[in-house]
Amino acid sequence: MIKGNIFFLLAAALLCSYTGTAQKKMQSKKTAVFSNVVYNGDDQIYKNNPLKPDEFYTPILQGCYPDPAITKKGDDYYMVCSSFAMFPGVPIFHSKDLVNWTDLGGVLNNVSEFNPHDTGISAGVYAPGITYNPHNDTFYMIVTAFSGGLGNIIVKTKDPMKGWGSPIKLDFGGIDPSIFFDDNGKGYIVHNDAPDKGKELYEGHRVIKVWEYDLTTDKVIPGTDKIIVDGGVDLSKKPIWIEAPHLYKKNGKYYLMCAEGGTGGNHSEVIFTSDSPKGPFKPASNNPILTQRYFPKDRANKVDWAGHADLIQGPDNKYYGVFLAIRPNEKDRVNIGRETFILPVDWSGEFPVFENGLVPMQPKLKMPAGVTNQTGKNGFFPNGNFTFTENFTSQKLDYRWIGLRGPRENFSSVSKKGLEITPFEVNIKEMKPTSTLFYRQQHNTFSFTASVDYKLQSEKDLAGIVCLQNERFNYVFGITKKGNDTFIILERTEKGQSKIIASSKIKITNTLRLQVKAAGDNYEFSYAVNGVDFENLGGTVSGDILSTNAAGGFTGALVGLYATSANDAHP
Repeated sequence: MIKGNIFFLLAAALLCSYTGTAQKKMQSKKTAVFSNVVYNGDDQIYKNNPLKPDEFYTPILQGCYPDPAITKKGDDYYMVCSSFAMFPGVPIFHSKDLVNWTDLGGVLNNVSEFNPHDTGISAGVYAPGITYNPHNDTFYMIVTAFSGGLGNIIVKTKDPMKGWGSPIKLDFGGIDPSIFFDDNGKGYIVHNDAPDKGKELYEGHRVIKVWEYDLTTDKVIPGTDKIIVDGGVDLSKKPIWIEAPHLYKKNGKYYLMCAEGGTGGNHSEVIFTSDSPKGPFKPASNNPILTQRYFPKDRANKVDWAGHADLIQGPDNKYYGVFLAIRPNEKDRVNIGRETFILPVDWSGEFPVFENGLVPMQPKLKMPAGVTNQTGKNGFFPNGNFTFTENFTSQKLDYRWIGLRGPRENFSSVSKKGLEITPFEVNIKEMKPTSTLFYRQQHNTFSFTASVDYKLQSEKDLAGIVCLQNERFNYVFGITKKGNDTFIILERTEKGQSKIIASSKIKITNTLRLQVKAAGDNYEFSYAVNGVDFENLGGTVSGDILSTNAAGGFTGALVGLYATSANDAHP
């Protein structure tokens, strides 16, 4: 007994010693402190189209919030979007009226269950579906996860405000799943998949499958799968990428709505009908019911790529559709990424049609009757032109700040000085979690300004701002060391090849202020050693590498507060 106590005391002493040493090591590691961050969006289209009291702007979610899906319980609406390798996964929003939205964070926020640590930025998780089942008072979010061998998964909750259960792996392939519950409570899953083996007729040939779903086991029922759409509306025309299916029921009929044409200039939304959720499905004669592909490419205030939609009844009992589309810059480059738009839907006839979804889209809509526009106020998500100021005075970070390939909490914390980032030994050009707190670029014309305080210890240290499309296409703008001197540098990385565009030796006596400004394709990086008088570094540079045109993929540009102890950019 005495020996046991002595052993316990020795073990405890060793543990305390180890813990103390570990804490000292953590405390001794220098942090980069960021403060007074201001994002200002200033697109001309919003200046030219001021809102009247009964109007609101679309897109309702600006920046990289693509692939929206929506559901409702009573007068509560919940909408989810794709997040790819951003963390947490699957951003979710709440509204009472389809105009004013509250950011609830991410559905997949447990890194032990969803971990995109080693995925490309356009992998991770995307194309979610969300459905409320009134028969068991449960919400279901279903999505394809391209990490950790998850594949298609489903999570459930009784209350999206209180978090979600653990992912349940589903036994089917393909992508873009959504779940539908019939009037009798029976469940069905529809998704995109490859044609049966040996039956692929051309590149981009895909099918839509349906499965019966067992609510007691949360599994698809083996052997119930059936192809309900082969190729698209008209297989003889070789339609490509039929995907993003959603099932609905109205007046005893079943409707299947899908995207067709691929997420690009030929994107569209099409619809089919049947007397059974398992088909056969007949396409509407007036397809597509939403697209922007028929108009001149050089049109003013262009909105393009419209598709990947979901339908819901609004507070006025009228139907509305949420969908993705883009707002390219003056060089037709897609820097902002695919955003979430909304349009009213006319479903007075047999098939729904997006109102003004087959003419060039406008930035403003009439609000549902009785709704007051509170966007950007009272905790609601802003849209149009706006300024977002972050002083990091709240212990709870705004959900608009996100991590990449891992949780923001792994490297950042809020202190009296501001946001402290403990730099990882990871460079922004690596396909790993980075110590970077990201904010989505939400306008073609914007500025992003931040103060940074970092005691550089070696040439491996760097802190500043990063503008990122992915690990192979980005700008890094920050401070580092060369010998005993401090330099500010601007580095451009294109196709994984990095080049220092400009550098300048500086002496920092105060907190350094950094700024990136964009006017369409033209980006400028500036710094102020006294916090006030900004000096440009590198002139005007092209935002081409921050576009999906150059970088590929499915995401939009991110602006980040970045610190690393694995810097390889030297003046």
